[in-house]
Amino acid sequence: MMDVKKIYMDANALLEGHFKLSSGNHSQFYLQSAKVLENPRTAKLLAKALAEQIQASGIKIDTVCAPALGGLIAGYALAEALDVRYIFAERVEGVMSIRRGFEVSQGEKVLICEDIITTAGSALEAASVVESLGGEIVAFAALANRGFCKRQGSDTPQKENCKLPKDMPFFALADFTFEMYAPEACPLCVNGSIAIKPGSRGN
Repeated sequence: MMDVKKIYMDANALLEGHFKLSSGNHSQFYLQSAKVLENPRTAKLLAKALAEQIQASGIKIDTVCAPALGGLIAGYALAEALDVRYIFAERVEGVMSIRRGFEVSQGEKVLICEDIITTAGSALEAASVVESLGGEIVAFAALANRGFCKRQGSDTPQKENCKLPKDMPFFALADFTFEMYAPEACPLCVNGSIAIKPGSRGN
């Protein structure tokens, strides 16, 4: 069985320190999927494993759509592994949009792919855009699950702040469950440490 945590560690993509997450919360750990995906061979390996999960489910997929920026490489690699079309959504003045000539057909069956799903806010925004253009969301996927949403085949329960619909399948390769703290209740801040933001949005 693939050891996804080891793959992240070997790529120096499982960081330990004091981090400010996209949600604004703080954590002692941070997943930096870009470090994993900078190796095309590793990206292909992970995408193939994720595609096998999805194909085993029997879900029909016409297109993979990824929210920029974090999901771009993971989404493309997954689309290649599934042998389907690939598009991406991006923020324009803070609003998720599909542009650059991409079109979505009425009833087109679309899977939303991220590199990491935390509460799935960005994934859900991309899904809303696809649906507004007539597409049908059939599943969500990510290389890594931060443990807030329940993925297929995992015993980790879904937490209240997961934004994914409970009736929609979510596929990921592994759960990474780390403690997160509101800034005003962060023990790392209490000790005088300053949070840094190594991720995509705002950096």
